Amino acid sequence: MAAEAGQTSVSFPVSGVVIAVVSSCINGSTFVLQKKGILRSRDRGCSYLTDVVWWSGTLAMIIGQIGNFLAYNVASAVIVTPLGALGVLFGAVLASRVLGEQLNILGKLGCVLCCCGSVVLVMHAPKAAAVTSRLELEAGLSDPVFVAYGLLLVLLLLVLIAWIAPAHGSSNVMVYVAICSLLGSFTVPSSKGLGLVAPGVLGAEPGALPLFLGLLATLAVSVLLQFFFINKALERFSSNVFEAIYYVAFTSSATVASGLLFKEWTALTAAGAAAMLCGLTTVCVGVVLLRISQEASVTWRTTKKTE
Repeated sequence: MAAEAGQTSVSFPVSGVVIAVVSSCINGSTFVLQKKGILRSRDRGCSYLTDVVWWSGTLAMIIGQIGNFLAYNVASAVIVTPLGALGVLFGAVLASRVLGEQLNILGKLGCVLCCCGSVVLVMHAPKAAAVTSRLELEAGLSDPVFVAYGLLLVLLLLVLIAWIAPAHGSSNVMVYVAICSLLGSFTVPSSKGLGLVAPGVLGAEPGALPLFLGLLATLAVSVLLQFFFINKALERFSSNVFEAIYYVAFTSSATVASGLLFKEWTALTAAGAAAMLCGLTTVCVGVVLLRISQEASVTWRTTKKTE
């Protein structure tokens, strides 16, 4: 019986993966639709807030985030988050049709590497979290390592938003990528934490409601800030390139935060760690190729304009 229970506790969460795959494809369309809405409104000389295509992308983002919330509460974050690579691939295909953003051979190879690396991460990620109750979550939130990590993230975000973004955000896509991905370190743990705390709120357990409201406020603020800076990035940069680089940075930061809070790395073996490192390296190479592809595309457009 004990052996059967142990096998059940670490069984592969098929439902969580299915929800994550569907959500990733929906999320992959959001940047493309919002970018299309921004371009349409720019041509008409009005705000993108009045464009129906932009709002359809926003609705897709909301639906995708709801799907992510469900997936995070069915499977561990180190499984769900890397599946966002499918959204990158779907977004690249959609952008070529809707926006005419054609990736060169390096960009296409970068997208493939991002997806392949993410599949490796999913296959070798630990399948269960050590934190499964509200009390364990509260202990994790008060852990000095996690507290120090959270304060460091807040400090970095303040510097990026207050000083670096106004000066360099319009010329360097990595500024907005850094802001949105660091915010993901709060979004993913908050989503998963809400699922652990909700039963306590419904059962009127002491201390559950304040924690639930705190996590909900953190989730709301982080999502709204991401929403704001994603649109600022889409006003200036290719949706293809931004989505791919943002996905990798978001995956990395969210996985680290979830691993620290929910102890999802405690069951990781040496072989699994090596495989995940290979997967992460593959993803990083893909991002570099996408970045090179973007710079080459910008250089080509500049050359054509000057001719």
